[in-house]
Amino acid sequence: MNDFAIVQTGGKQYRVQTGDTIRVESLEGDVGDTIDLTDVRLVSRDGEVTLGTPSVPGAKVVTEIAGGGKGKKIIIFKYKHKTRYRRKNGHRQLYTDLMVNDISLE
Repeated sequence: MNDFAIVQTGGKQYRVQTGDTIRVESLEGDVGDTIDLTDVRLVSRDGEVTLGTPSVPGAKVVTEIAGGGKGKKIIIFKYKHKTRYRRKNGHRQLYTDLMVNDISLE
């Protein structure tokens, strides 16, 4: 049985296992830095599930920054007919790639 955890970062939740690489909202740090994600919502080890209320006390996921950059550009276009109103705007979200090294439950 694979061990996994559910973590929350950047307002989103991710299901992670050791060795996974996840793409999250931009975090501070350089490539190779270690980041501990302490907002762990659920941990499954050897078929035994520990559910947090809202987070599991003493649990953390140790990750390493593998890279980062900007996502694809999305276009925001506002238009109102008959009034000559048009607004075009673009946005590229910054992201960070995290490699999961360890899931610990103390």
